[in-house]
Amino acid sequence: MTEEREELRSLVAAFRAHLEARGRSGTLGVPLAPSPRGGQPPASEEVAAAEPSGAALGAEGLRLVRETIGECTRCKLSGGRRHIVFGVGNPQAHLVFVGEAPGAEEDLQGEPFVGAAGQLLNRIIAACGFKREEVYICNIIKCRPPSNRNPEPDEVAACEPFLKQQLAALRPAVLVALGKFAAHALCGESTPITRLRGNLRSYQGIPVMPTYHPAFLLREPGRKREAWSDLQQVLALLRNSGLGPPA
Repeated sequence: MTEEREELRSLVAAFRAHLEARGRSGTLGVPLAPSPRGGQPPASEEVAAAEPSGAALGAEGLRLVRETIGECTRCKLSGGRRHIVFGVGNPQAHLVFVGEAPGAEEDLQGEPFVGAAGQLLNRIIAACGFKREEVYICNIIKCRPPSNRNPEPDEVAACEPFLKQQLAALRPAVLVALGKFAAHALCGESTPITRLRGNLRSYQGIPVMPTYHPAFLLREPGRKREAWSDLQQVLALLRNSGLGPPA
């Protein structure tokens, strides 16, 4: 028990340091509108060319990122999608959930996590003391892979610059990586999710908690207790910093 308390104190101290740095940051690097050169340059070039703008925060920052994505054709997924699934929720959310990719229902509606896995995620969010509209939800890639196959490395690479800028606009306090593909992309390692989950990591200076994807929990309901334990750590961080719902 003493070791657990010391670990929590350490996490809280790191989290507060992150929040202090977050508060001191007065500018954000937000992509500009699509290049006037014509066509769509690589996402990495667009982001690298962006000038920081302190005014481009929250909803306006997200609007600029979405505008830059446009009707994206930067990877092969563009050929089979119905909608780009950008993200949904509070543009000033402290807590952001990041999944792997849209599924069939998400591709149809243009919103992340609206199928069966999304319904479970809604219940998880409610159990944490939040409403869906109070958090932010997105994926590491914005277009549905054919037949819901796993995202491929080139697809993740094509979308990552936009994910970085999306998170820069949001400035969340904590990220929850849902499933192995989101966890691997955000944590920069290929450790199996069964070992990675529950261990705090960092992405672009933002604390990340890897945990199971809701779709996996639907198949393996016995793992829900582990996922809830992961989220309890997230809630402890938020509460100890005055950002979470009361216990």
